[in-house]
Amino acid sequence: MSRPPTFTTPACARSRTLRTARGDFAVLDARPGGHGGAAVDGPKGTALLVPGFTGSKEDFIALLQPLTEAGYRVVSVDGRGQYESAGPDESGAYEQPELARDLLAQAAAVAGESGGGPVHLMGHSLGGLISRAAVLIDPAPFRTLTLMSSGPAAVGPAQQKRIHLLRDALATLPMAEVWEAMQALEPPADAEEAAGPGSESAQERLRERWLRTHPLQLITTGLRLTTEPDRVDELAAVHPLPKQVLSGARDDAWAVPLMDEMAVRLGALRTVIPGAEHSPNTDRPTETAAALAGFWDRH
Repeated sequence: MSRPPTFTTPACARSRTLRTARGDFAVLDARPGGHGGAAVDGPKGTALLVPGFTGSKEDFIALLQPLTEAGYRVVSVDGRGQYESAGPDESGAYEQPELARDLLAQAAAVAGESGGGPVHLMGHSLGGLISRAAVLIDPAPFRTLTLMSSGPAAVGPAQQKRIHLLRDALATLPMAEVWEAMQALEPPADAEEAAGPGSESAQERLRERWLRTHPLQLITTGLRLTTEPDRVDELAAVHPLPKQVLSGARDDAWAVPLMDEMAVRLGALRTVIPGAEHSPNTDRPTETAAALAGFWDRH
């Protein structure tokens, strides 16, 4: 999972509810000049950020300030059943086509609120697969698409094994017990990082996020991560939508060479963030924000 450096909303943003034709979603909404007064000419555009498996809108907190300083409105969203967005007790509600249609409804709502500026779509990991599915249903709402640390098909064998174990646990155990088991299995480096200054508050917020995420959302989307087909050629045929494939220099979900190849197949800009792994948004937020804004500026 992405580990946000903080769950505290920066001054440029506010936590609010985005009302759409498919229901209400919790978002962080950041604007140039803050919510007390936008830039005179309005934002260059609006970025819609979609989190990954076990994540939430807070995964992008460190990107909000630099992206608003670059002139963009940024809306990061909890999908249905993620953290502060409610979700039903029905597994079919979390199938990829449903989540993709939610994303299209979110884009329509955001575009209506932002005064008609272009919407730049960015999906991280699972969020990239959902973003791809939304674009394949209807690319019209989007000016660009960025797939961050998201590959061409299912995740690699090691991650598939971890997800199968997690799904089995979620099917039989309470969320709190699964959380404790996950913490016990953390690699030593991650455990040391979690024990650093201010870690108690951050860990409690991560635990709260986990407990408020619907288990059926995790079970259903986890299955999709292990069975996702290769839809790169379908996406490559979507013209004239500019595309970017962005990742860290290392990735434990999809091999970096797979993402290199995917970018070639898509005719996409390929961006690698040095020193980052599966979550460039938290590993190297300044560099990641600069890469995103630079891509959007060109389109």
